[in-house]
Amino acid sequence: MAVSVNKNGVLAGKVAVITGASRGIGEAIALRYAAEGAKVVVSARTENDGDHVLAGSINSVVQRIKDAGGEALAVRCDLSNTDDRVNLIKATEDAFGPVDILVNNAAVTFFIPIVDFPERRYRLMEEVQVYAPLHLSQLVLPKMKERKSGWILNISSHAALHPKSGAAGPEGSGGTVYGMCKAALERYTTGLASEVYRDGIGVNVISPGLVATPGVVYHKLVNESNKDRVTPVEHMAEACLRLVYGDASAMTGRITYADDMLKEFKLEPAELIA
Repeated sequence: MAVSVNKNGVLAGKVAVITGASRGIGEAIALRYAAEGAKVVVSARTENDGDHVLAGSINSVVQRIKDAGGEALAVRCDLSNTDDRVNLIKATEDAFGPVDILVNNAAVTFFIPIVDFPERRYRLMEEVQVYAPLHLSQLVLPKMKERKSGWILNISSHAALHPKSGAAGPEGSGGTVYGMCKAALERYTTGLASEVYRDGIGVNVISPGLVATPGVVYHKLVNESNKDRVTPVEHMAEACLRLVYGDASAMTGRITYADDMLKEFKLEPAELIA
């Protein structure tokens, strides 16, 4: 049976912006939020199918939501560009009104050992994965604070965890900068959660575990040693849904993981809009 939008769902009438939503985890979050009644702004750089080496686009995700009876808007945004970030929030407000939920999911990643890491690629990763979430938060927080409500959800990775002391990492893995950016994002999350606690705004960060998204497959991060640990993207989408509704004072400042959320709240991952 095809999934249709529940106009009276837990996110009914809420305005949600999801970055990096043309494919993978961002796409799944957009589809899950839309199914619960949110007005979803689907943002990424890839506007149309075929524009990128990986499958997926913001226009195709929006069309699926509309076909299921939901409301959605595609806004192209290069998160390394200040004007694009400002336009993303302005376009959202013009179409749907103030942002209730901001999901900072987008990432640009280069797996290069530190000895060879180019400065320009470092600065791009830091801009997209650390500063862009901060700037987008600055753009949506004033109206959230006025209304005494809102949610910001940042998407991290197990790469933020410290490697075992004295242990060698995988040969040529080159994930140090990626892990550094995600660790910074997690510390940013808990700091912001504390800052806006009295404003009724929930701020959380979650890691997905190993999900076989197009990007993960492209970077060959699924292999014989870990393929048994791959989890469906629906698990992440369900966990991300639970982190953006309810009492913000009781659901904020979390550094959590998809599997932990499913267990704690006894969540059953729902089928996504096809």
